Amino acid sequence: MLDVRVIEDPAAATAALDPIRGRLLSELREPASAATLAGRVGLPRQKVNYHLRALETHGLVRIESEKRWGGLTERRLVATAGAYVVSPSALGAAGIDPARTNPEYAKDRLSAGYLIALAARAVREIGDLLRRAHEAGKHLATFAIDTEIRFRSAKERAAFSAELTEAIHQLVAKYHDEAAPGGRPHRLVIMAHPLPLAADTPNPDEGGNDDAREEG
Repeated sequence: MLDVRVIEDPAAATAALDPIRGRLLSELREPASAATLAGRVGLPRQKVNYHLRALETHGLVRIESEKRWGGLTERRLVATAGAYVVSPSALGAAGIDPARTNPEYAKDRLSAGYLIALAARAVREIGDLLRRAHEAGKHLATFAIDTEIRFRSAKERAAFSAELTEAIHQLVAKYHDEAAPGGRPHRLVIMAHPLPLAADTPNPDEGGNDDAREEG
């Protein structure tokens, strides 16, 4: 079972987004039969079987084992991944892509719209690479850092952005080699955004003033 599978096919995405089928996928992190699932989700076994067939058609679940009981065969199914995410490519031309993003956004490193486009591209590209690596029985080499930082002011946030940008430029200049034999291009994306606030917490950025733009 994959840890995560990126769904690229629109029909598979539709199947996974159905509330009942999504619940079944969640239950099938561990193998189970239709009868067992029916008891868990409170639906008739025939209806559960209908939804399982749809999930199986799109490769979201697979048969884990089969056991014969007299003239009947009990199938135990399991999800093909521990979790799923829908790729923007499932939306076709309507999916967000930095190449089709408003040119003004692409020029603006402070644009939230462009940040979302970059994140969506990462899901699409890494999902495709992960699928290919899995099919070839290989490991996909990636690297990620996730941390939180609390800035004292918008001015220091802008200073941090400037220093980080300069540091990245220096590292890229040091390690990038366009002509290295056997080298492979990698994509580096760095993004930052405010942490979501609780519903009753005042938003310090409200008021229409973007201090980061003024300072940076």
